[in-house]
Amino acid sequence: MFDVGFFELLLIGTVALLVLGPERLPRAARSLGLWLRRARAAWYAVRADLERELADDELRRSLAATRAELADARRLLDASGREIAAGSTVGPTASAQDAVARGGPQEPAASGSPDGAEPARRPDGGTSA
Repeated sequence: MFDVGFFELLLIGTVALLVLGPERLPRAARSLGLWLRRARAAWYAVRADLERELADDELRRSLAATRAELADARRLLDASGREIAAGSTVGPTASAQDAVARGGPQEPAASGSPDGAEPARRPDGGTSA
């Protein structure tokens, strides 16, 4: 912040010695050191408070995003439950397709295989595992 070299410090010390004298200069230097320590401690406390506030804001944003994702998953689950209760399990409805398009939870594959591919058919009509 300040560009103070050795010559500037020597000049300040000499002026202080002339103004305060050799008896009061050590006491004044101790007082100045005490005030500088207090100012530095206050600055560090303010800085730590600001960093905590920023961390709290980040956690709040993360919590809000997680709650929104949970609400989307709950809506999808409720829609699927209503479809099952109504007996309409032929395919996904428009509400389930909308939820999937929004990035919500996806329904498991209909074929039962993990990658969603159809199982291979054997010549006798059966399927191979």
